[in-house]
Amino acid sequence: MATGNFLKKAMSSAATTSPSVDKVDGFSRKSVRKAKQKRSQSSSQFRAQGKPIELTPLPLLKDVPAPEQPELFLKKLQQCCTVFDFIDTLSDLKMKEYKRSTLNELVDYVTVSRGYLTEQAYPEVVKMVSHNIFRTLPPSDSNEFDPEEDEPTLEASWPHLQLVYEFFIRFLESQEFQPSIAKKYIDQKFVLQLLELFDSEDPRERDYLKTVLHRIYGKFLGLRAFIRKQINNIFLRFVYETEHFNGVAELLEILGSIINGFALPLKAEHKQFLVKVLIPLHTVRSLSLFHAQLAYCIVQFLEKDPTLTEPVIRGLLKFWPKTCSQKEVMFLGELEEILDVIEPTQFVKIQEPLFKQISRCVSSPHFQVAERALYYWNNEYIMSLIEENSSVILPIMFSSLYRISKEHWNPAIVALVYNVLKAFMEMNSTLFDELTATYKSDRQREKKKEKEREDLWKKLEDLELKRGLRNDGIIPT
Repeated sequence: MATGNFLKKAMSSAATTSPSVDKVDGFSRKSVRKAKQKRSQSSSQFRAQGKPIELTPLPLLKDVPAPEQPELFLKKLQQCCTVFDFIDTLSDLKMKEYKRSTLNELVDYVTVSRGYLTEQAYPEVVKMVSHNIFRTLPPSDSNEFDPEEDEPTLEASWPHLQLVYEFFIRFLESQEFQPSIAKKYIDQKFVLQLLELFDSEDPRERDYLKTVLHRIYGKFLGLRAFIRKQINNIFLRFVYETEHFNGVAELLEILGSIINGFALPLKAEHKQFLVKVLIPLHTVRSLSLFHAQLAYCIVQFLEKDPTLTEPVIRGLLKFWPKTCSQKEVMFLGELEEILDVIEPTQFVKIQEPLFKQISRCVSSPHFQVAERALYYWNNEYIMSLIEENSSVILPIMFSSLYRISKEHWNPAIVALVYNVLKAFMEMNSTLFDELTATYKSDRQREKKKEKEREDLWKKLEDLELKRGLRNDGIIPT
C-alpha cells in the first residue's frame, strides 16, 4: 500500500524531523494514519452533501391484513432503494436504523410468507437489489496491496448491504419464485454487473455473491452459457493483462460445482476452457490464494474424462515454476491429487516426462520441495503404478536418488531417499543391481576423467612456470 510506504519513510526519517513540523514527503503523520484507517474500511457509496434523508415510517407487514401485505411489501422495497453514506458515520443515524430494520423485516417476510410474489414484485425486487449492490468499487492499488499479507478493504455500508444480499438469496430460493417471470429482469446485463462485484476486497461480500451467482446459474438455464463465457473472459484478462482480481477463488468454487454437473461426453468448449484457461491460471504470482479451488476444478475434469489427463499434466510441466519453491510444492501437491484419480493407461503416456520432473524435484536443494516429491512413495495407489512401470521409472530416478543418499545436506531427506531406494530394490532387485553397478562404473569413469583433467592442468601449470623461469634467466634455455 502507498500509505504503508509513507509510514516506513516516516519511521526512517524520524531523526531528521523537527519537533514542530511532523511531516513526511509533505504528508502529516496524522493524515497517514487516517489514510490507513480509510484503507481498512471504505465505501463506494457516497451521495452529495445536502438535506438529511427522511423516510416516511410504514406499518409492519404483520400488522396489516393479508390482502394489503403485497402492496405494502412493494412500498417497503421502494423505500429501501435509498442509499446512505456510511463514510459519514454521524449522518442520518435514525433513517439508517429504520432502513436496517425494514430490510430485516423483508428478509423474514420472504422466508415465511406465501402469496407475496406477485408479478409486480419482480421488477421492484431487482430494482431495490440493483440500487444497493451495483456500484463502482473503490480503486485498489494492485502494486502495493498484497492479498496474502494486507488487511482487505471492508465495505462500510455492510450493515445494509448484507441484509440486501440475504434478502435476494431468500427471494431466489423461495418456493414461489418463477424464473419465467424473473428472466425479464435478471438478464445478461444484471449478471455482468454481478460478476464485476467479485472484485470487491471484502471477503464477506464475495461469499454472498458466490451464493447469489450459484442460485442464478441453477435457476436460469438460458444464462448458463453466458455466465461461463464471462467467467472465462475474467480469467483470461486476469492471466494475460491485470493479474489482479479479488474473486478468482470464489469463481473457481462456483465452477467446481458447475463442472461436476457437466454431461458426458464433454463439449469441445469445456475441454478448451480447461486447457486454454484453467491450466494457464497456474502461472500467476498469486496462485496460493486460489490454488485449492483450481486443483479441485482440474481433478473434476479428469474424473469426468480421463483422456484429458495427458494434456493437463503436460500443461503443468510446461508451466512448472523455475524459481519459486512455494509454487513447486503446490504443483507437487496438485500432481499427487491428479495421480490419485489417474487411470493406468493414462499413466503410461506421461510417466517419462512426469518422473523426469519428479527426479529434478527430489534433487532440489530446497528440502520442502524434495520432501514433497519423496512423499509420493507414501501413497499406496501411486506406489502400485510405479511398481507396474518400475522398468521405466527406476532408471529415470536412480542416479538422482543414489547421489542424494550420499550428498544431501538434510538428514531427513536422506532418510526418505533410503526408504525409496529400498522400495525400488524390493520391486525389481535385478534391475536395481544393474543400475547400481552401472552407476558405480560411471562414477569411476567420471573420477578417472577428473583425475586426468587435474593432471593435465598440473602439467600445463608446470610448463607455464618453467617458461616464466626461463624468461627470467633463472634456468638456462
